This record gives sequence, C-alpha cells and structure tokens, in this order.
Amino acid sequence: MLVRLFLVLASAAGAVSAQDADLEAGRDLFLYFCAECHGKDGASVGPIAEMLAIEPPDLTDLAERNQGVFPIKAVAMQIDGRTPNDAHSYMPVFGPSLDSDNSSSVALPDGQTMLVTQRLANLIAYLQSVQDQGN
Repeated sequence: MLVRLFLVLASAAGAVSAQDADLEAGRDLFLYFCAECHGKDGASVGPIAEMLAIEPPDLTDLAERNQGVFPIKAVAMQIDGRTPNDAHSYMPVFGPSLDSDNSSSVALPDGQTMLVTQRLANLIAYLQSVQDQGN
C-alpha cells in the first residue's frame, strides 16, 4: 500500500498537464518523425508515401473519422507502440524515440486520463491542432 502511494505521488510530481503541451515542439517532432510518410501538413503526401504498399492515412481528419472526437488514446497507442501493428501496417513504433524524463497526463474524451511522455503529449497536441486543415 505504501509503495503504491509512493509511486502515485512520484508520478504526479513529474507529470506535466497536457495544457502545457508545446505545439511548436510537437510540430518539430511531427516534421522529424512523421512528415516523410504523412507529408508536412499531415495530409498523406510525404515524399516516400508513393513507395509504400499502403498509403499512410490523412492525419488531418482523424477527428472527422471518429465522429468529430479526436481519438487521443488510439493515436498515442499507435505512435508509442502500445497498439500492435497488424501484418499490413508499416507504421514504425516511435515510443522509444519519444522517451523523456517528463510525463504528461492527457485528458481522454471519456474523462479518464492517460500518462504519456511530454514529447508524445506535444506531438498529440500538434496533431489535434491540424484537424480539418488538410481538407
């Protein structure tokens, strides 16, 4: 019991609110890790997209494809590798590349929170900011 309390308090002490997400840092991460496949604007027109067997999805309409709600949990889990790729997916796992000492608690649409690294929170915040901009 005491160990669990210590772990919760230790996590909370290092957690940064998703409201503190840095959109510019998220954009920089997107350009570095994602733009080659998804394009600089996230609309699936990256320079290597035409060489892939499966076209990368347009990331500017994730909310639209999810009944108007940005799927934070699904996006986070796809990027950091918590959702295993199927045999036809070429999406690399970026979790280890987005590791950091700082954590962030992001609010999910159902009211729950999800703990992610600050770098992943920045990337998610950027992806949320580009919704409907590719259309």
